[in-house]
Amino acid sequence: MNSPRTVLIGGITGGIGSALAKILAGQGWQVAGFARDGGRLQALAAEVPGVDTVTADATEPAALTAAVETTLARHGRIDAYVHCIGSILLKPAHLTSPEDWHRTLTLNLTSAFHALRAVLGPMQAQNNGSILFLSSVAAQTGLPNHEAIAAAQGGLDALVRSAAATNAPKNIRINAVAPGLVDTPLSAPLLSSPAARQLSEKLHPLGRVGRPENVAGLLAWLLSA
Repeated sequence: MNSPRTVLIGGITGGIGSALAKILAGQGWQVAGFARDGGRLQALAAEVPGVDTVTADATEPAALTAAVETTLARHGRIDAYVHCIGSILLKPAHLTSPEDWHRTLTLNLTSAFHALRAVLGPMQAQNNGSILFLSSVAAQTGLPNHEAIAAAQGGLDALVRSAAATNAPKNIRINAVAPGLVDTPLSAPLLSSPAARQLSEKLHPLGRVGRPENVAGLLAWLLSA
């Protein structure tokens, strides 16, 4: 009888991360994950029995490495890693402060790079693995007031393409999913009024904002191969 596969989810308490944890737990995966807020991790563990969590800040390389090492110590291997970490900044360049720029790059691009570094070692050793990142349509579509986040996500897309080519011979698949606006706690300020929600819905061909389970379902499918 095969042992259950282990997935590590960065940002597991977010809207998409928690939805993915529920789906994969229901499919028999051993689900592990990390986030910064210990209280939210406890709440998720109570909601999804068997989920294994650790407190870690994805913007700190040492914390990412420690989270990976803890997962390996508890489960023996990491078959998949999903990076559900990022931010939303809607400002034109001339109103984006240096602090805004640095924070946006750190959360969306730098954290992804360090997470990639942390999980590649174990996956290369086992000659198998799948890594998924969350990008954004803003990286490929010219949207007003998205300069900083578009640049960060564009960098992420380039990182994924290069890393995928590097690691394909090692049987490690690396992909990114780029949704539009998704109705999560992160996007709540953008959907805080009926008028704002209606405006966002008009920008989507389906006439509605995406739901976390829509994206999580696609992520789970990509991990199923």
